[in-house]
Amino acid sequence: MTRAKETASDTNSRPTPPNNPDQNPENPWVEALKTIGLSAILAIGIRHFVAEARYIPSGSMLPTLEINDRLIVDKLSYRFTSPERGDIVVFSPTDTLQEQNFKDAFIKRVIGLPGETVEVKGERVYINNIPIKERYIEEGPNYQYGPEIVPDDQYLVLGDNRNNSYDSHYWGFVPRDKIIGRAVIRFWPPNRMGELNPQPVYLQEAPEQ
Repeated sequence: MTRAKETASDTNSRPTPPNNPDQNPENPWVEALKTIGLSAILAIGIRHFVAEARYIPSGSMLPTLEINDRLIVDKLSYRFTSPERGDIVVFSPTDTLQEQNFKDAFIKRVIGLPGETVEVKGERVYINNIPIKERYIEEGPNYQYGPEIVPDDQYLVLGDNRNNSYDSHYWGFVPRDKIIGRAVIRFWPPNRMGELNPQPVYLQEAPEQ
């Protein structure tokens, strides 16, 4: 009994070690600031390199996109692939547009690819003299354009609202390095949210004789 008591007594009387400063919790305000800072850095990185949100300010892409639609723009995929016909792209103003004091990004649909000959006539778009069927446009274009050859590393873009869109048939082509990314998802309004068709099926007809 005596030995047991001594052992218990020795254990209970052992001096308490000093606090380890590394184990002290940080000030909650400092911890909160660190969390906010990290979140901000991640958000900026994602917005700069991966994806960002955009809204539609005009009706130039009707009926596909309506005014005040909110979109997610994929900024990563074009680092590995090239834009394709049918992609809805967001791009910075070209040099010509900057000369006209445009500063905000544009959103249009890629129609003509580098090296292709594009012409608009008879309310149809022709690629290399072959008309394409476009089921997404508001109405057929009531203007004439081309034929024009799309330069290397540039793209011809048109709005889906063909007769109410300030696009390539007015001011020219979009250089690849001006393209910010591809619109992939509409997240607002809720009743129309979902993935945007990135590459519509184009039905080509026989060339005119």
